[in-house]
Parts: sequence; C-alpha cells; structure tokens
Amino acid sequence: MNARDGGARAASSESLGTLDELAQALRCLPGVGPKAAQRMALHLLQHDRDGAQRLARALVDATRSIQHCERCNTFTEGTLCALCDSAKRDSSQLCVVETPADLLMVEQTRAYSGLYFVLMGRLSPLDGIGPREIRLERLLKRATDGVVREVILATNFTNEGEATAHYLGELLTARALRVTRLARGVPVGGELEYVDPGTLAQALRERRSL
Repeated sequence: MNARDGGARAASSESLGTLDELAQALRCLPGVGPKAAQRMALHLLQHDRDGAQRLARALVDATRSIQHCERCNTFTEGTLCALCDSAKRDSSQLCVVETPADLLMVEQTRAYSGLYFVLMGRLSPLDGIGPREIRLERLLKRATDGVVREVILATNFTNEGEATAHYLGELLTARALRVTRLARGVPVGGELEYVDPGTLAQALRERRSL
C-alpha cells in the first residue's frame, strides 16, 4: 500500500467518524432512533448542506441567548418573557404547567388570561426528579407574592403529573391560596401538548378545588 492509499483510507476513516458523531448528536431529539438519525444526517449532507449550516447556527444562537424567565421560568431571550411583562394579564391567577410546550397549548385555547409558572418537569423519584428539580422554592415564592389568589395546577394526567399536582396542592393550600386542578376533560394518561384546544379549554372552564 502506497502513501496515497494510506492517506485516503485515513481521511475516509476520519470522515466516517464525523458522520457517526452527527448521527449520534441527532439522536438527542425525542423519538429519533439510530436509523432515523442516520437518515437525517445523510440527507443534510447529501441534499441540504445550506440547511445544515442554518440549523447549526440557529442551535448555537439559541443555546447562547435563550434563558429562563425570572418570574415564570419559561424560555425567553430577555429577563422577563412577553407574558410576564404584559400589563393585560390577570396577575391574580397563576397556572402551573410542566413544560413550555404545555404553556403554549393553554395559550392556544384563549380561555385563560392569567400568568404561568413552568416547572420544567414533574416529580419522578425513580428518575431522580424531586422538588428541587421542579423549582419548588421558586414556585412557592412566586405564588405567595401577595398578588396571586388562585393557583391552577395544569400538570399532565399521568401518574407523575397527578402526584406532582397532589404534592403542590397540599403545600399551596396550607399557604391559604385557592388551589384548583384542570377538570377531567383532558384524557387520563394524556399530555397537554397533544390535547386539542377545545378539550383543553373545557378542562380549564371546569377546573375544581382540591
């Protein structure tokens, strides 16, 4: 084997390693397995290198500029998100959701005009997610600011979501707050991100005290 062949094989090996690394990186997306990640990587390199560059730049920009809102904990580019900074929202109501995606779903119903707190998760001891991981101290401080009168627990109707709602409900009720829970218009085992807006709006209207 001459030097040229050896160099070509080394370059090919290095290229394969980079391709594998790209596919592995794409597997961090939900629902993307090894085969799908490999197809995505090959598609970007073969058909849309400009798109790959835009994706790379957008990811870098997002991770650098997006942070947590100081009041509600959702994602924002500023100190406060647009909802927390709006004078049109009802500051006496605080809706507690698990994720920013759930917040967006509640907003799409147009049935709620209060403010939010995003837990960024739900209690799940088996996964190592406890009160600290769902920003419990921040939530309690936010809910007991003297302005909030009602806390709406809009966690998902999964086992973990129900346990989270029960735990938060006891803590908040003990602080003389009115605590309500989404009505059962949302299917048991369902997640807010996948519930249609009409069903979610009905659940908000029929929320009940704990």
